[in-house]
Amino acid sequence: MPPSGLEAVLLANRDKLLRFLVARGAGDAAEDLLHELWLKVAAMRGGPVAAPLPYLYSAANTLMIDRYRSRRQSERRDHDWSETEGPTAAGVADDPSGERVLIARETAARVEAALDALGARAATAFRRHRIDGVGQREIAADLGVSLSTVEGDLRKAYRALAELKERIDEV
Repeated sequence: MPPSGLEAVLLANRDKLLRFLVARGAGDAAEDLLHELWLKVAAMRGGPVAAPLPYLYSAANTLMIDRYRSRRQSERRDHDWSETEGPTAAGVADDPSGERVLIARETAARVEAALDALGARAATAFRRHRIDGVGQREIAADLGVSLSTVEGDLRKAYRALAELKERIDEV
């Protein structure tokens, strides 16, 4: 049975309504909202609507606002809950133990020492690439070396850190 009335108007103007929702900030949820609108319209048992397209725009906007409010309320409820409950597990702090902090500091110091043992250029190339996110070409230009030299320095650093990891894992 072909759709009639408001449902037919919705289907005929689907793309317009979708663009409207996206422009109003629905983002990835626009398709879901449009589907929800279609379900509501298909289930309606009312009389004819005098201005069906404006009615659909208004209904779509209302659905979007309701979804936004619901999400915000859920986020606020979750935040308030975590604020009142404190740590995530009863009797267990969210912070790492003192032992874990010490182990992490010792491991970081060993990594620093392993990188420094490679020489200043290799250590600098590794830190700039992996920590600062600088591209290899830019590092090569800044250090005044070729791209292949930077690649070689990075390989040395990766190898040294892999060996360090194996030594740590053996303990």
